[in-house]
Amino acid sequence: MRWRKWFSFFLLFVLCVTGASAPAQAQNTPVISIFLDGQQIHSDVSPYIIPKVNVTMVPLRVISENLGAEVFWDGQSQTATIIKDGTVLSMRTNQKFALVNDGQIGLDASVENRGGRTMVPLRFVSEQLGLQVGWEQSTRTITLQTGNTPIATTPVPEPMPPQDITNPPIINQPGGQTALRGVWISTVFNLDWPSAGSYGNQEKQKQEYVQMLDELQNMGLNAVFVQVRPAADAIYPSTLVPWSKFLTGTQGKDPGYDPLAFMVEETHRRGMQFHAWFNPFRAATDAKTETLAANNVVKQHPQWIVNSGNKPYINPGIPEARQHIIATIMEVVNRYDIDGVHLDDYFYPSNGNFPDDATFKAYNSKGFTDKAAWRRDNINQFVQQLDQSIKSVKPQVQFGISPFGVWRNKAMDQTGSDTKAGVTAYDHMHADVRTWIQQGWIDYVTPQIYWSMSFAPAQYDKLVTWWANEVRGTDVTLYIGHAPYKLGTNEAGWQNAQEIINQLNYNTMHPEVKGSIFFSAKDLRKNPLGLIQELRNYYFSR
Repeated sequence: MRWRKWFSFFLLFVLCVTGASAPAQAQNTPVISIFLDGQQIHSDVSPYIIPKVNVTMVPLRVISENLGAEVFWDGQSQTATIIKDGTVLSMRTNQKFALVNDGQIGLDASVENRGGRTMVPLRFVSEQLGLQVGWEQSTRTITLQTGNTPIATTPVPEPMPPQDITNPPIINQPGGQTALRGVWISTVFNLDWPSAGSYGNQEKQKQEYVQMLDELQNMGLNAVFVQVRPAADAIYPSTLVPWSKFLTGTQGKDPGYDPLAFMVEETHRRGMQFHAWFNPFRAATDAKTETLAANNVVKQHPQWIVNSGNKPYINPGIPEARQHIIATIMEVVNRYDIDGVHLDDYFYPSNGNFPDDATFKAYNSKGFTDKAAWRRDNINQFVQQLDQSIKSVKPQVQFGISPFGVWRNKAMDQTGSDTKAGVTAYDHMHADVRTWIQQGWIDYVTPQIYWSMSFAPAQYDKLVTWWANEVRGTDVTLYIGHAPYKLGTNEAGWQNAQEIINQLNYNTMHPEVKGSIFFSAKDLRKNPLGLIQELRNYYFSR
């Protein structure tokens, strides 16, 4: 992963994690607090202790304007570099020593990558930056001090394990890596949040979101992927696109608060990750343009719109249109403390009916003779430019895409999967996912493998193995998209909730798989075939 080139101050980053993680801790679990020169440091992520060596690890998360340390993360070499007051500190993953001004110092634990977070040893880094570190057992407080006055120091003990299942263990992957356990939250058509009955009632919408988070975290989940752009609109105040109608019933109508700011804060308060999910090219959910706001792209830029399947789409072949979408995404990146930018598989419509001959002629500067190749190049440019835009301002923000689960069938390409899917990402949606992975334009990929272990045309285990091979040797993390919404249906393999557990168990056979995302929140909350208890047993027993 090519992120973490930041932090004007790195020490607070180490500290940051524990203080603010308190709300996410179980009430019966002692919380570790961290103070710098008497001021408590807050963060949304809890630290963890590496057993035996008794080293406290914290994320590169918070920038401090006061001490002026610079931190750089090189994803290629997996090296963190911290510079402050002439001290240059460099640590590489799995390396048992650090370089400090070109001298070597042994380490009990070095920098680690866990679930998209860069973690570093707090005490070692603090002391190299000239701070004193102390531990108060009775209050479970870590004290950091910039002055020269000695402070009492005792080893930082390993925290007691959580007693409440609302704070599940986070280590359940081979090699002790943090597993992402996410869920997609759809706002389009009010599928997951908010309810149509909450239109115009911000307090009810807030209550619904809090209750949903309670339930999801109680299942063992630690990340949400919230649809903030259902269809060329926004669930946040935007200067570029209208308010989503799924907040009030009317597109363009102000709901009276900033839902995204509330959700990010509420999610981070629990120590969960918040990924902003964008549907990039869908302009509206139907052809009823009279219900669209005046500043909807369909009305402002009709020349960008292509109708397919009685729905308007923003034409990916027009460079200005692509830049407009990137600008709307960057609004969120710049203004909100999100953990990631997430795109789904809505690129070109999969039905193949997309009348863009005129665009092909007008915007074919590279001289493609094959329209399909030209379409893929349009999406490639979009993905690459969006990645560059995100990394230029917030390298720590993850950028990921969840493509359709089959890239290509082996019948069409010998390097494809052993499947017989009627639709493929490469041929129908013009999503050249392999190129994105190989070029490092995305930080993670989440193929939507929405079939069971016994569905012969697209078998779950075969596809997981194929995708694991695709990311192996790259800096791209692999998460798997699961389909609990299919439980109880007549499709092969979905007659028992154990299917999902079998899939999770199969994932652990591939070290490339770093977690799972479930579609969607409402389907988990319905508890199909007793899935909730199965998930709790799986996550809380590991």
